[in-house]
Amino acid sequence: MNWTLEVVVVPVSDVNRARAFYEAGLGFKVDHDTRMGETRRIVQLTPPGSGCSIVMGTGLTSMAPGSLQGLQLVVSDLRAAHAQLVHRGVEVGPVQVISAAGTRPATDDDALNFTGFVFFKDPDGNGWAIQQIDART
Repeated sequence: MNWTLEVVVVPVSDVNRARAFYEAGLGFKVDHDTRMGETRRIVQLTPPGSGCSIVMGTGLTSMAPGSLQGLQLVVSDLRAAHAQLVHRGVEVGPVQVISAAGTRPATDDDALNFTGFVFFKDPDGNGWAIQQIDART
């Protein structure tokens, strides 16, 4: 039996601002933006190529906005993803290499498969990592 992770709730303070960040800044696809009465709204967005979506809205969670940390995206070309985010105006950290020796800025000569990371936060402070995995053995 497969157990698939399909949705992660992301706590935000301003749904419109968060939707704009994830849609325009990160390129996530808006699956739906649904209002249920005057006090409840659910926005579901999916990263390109992902089988898992994020959901944000009003009346969804008791988590404080910005309290979700450690969300991770995986890409096959971290340098290209970093450039794309910078081009879209996202405040993103530098490409880094994380190994047993510690964390350091990546060089052009570094192979980033499994060890390359970029970190950023959404407007509320929810923390994200992007890892390069271009080949799995």
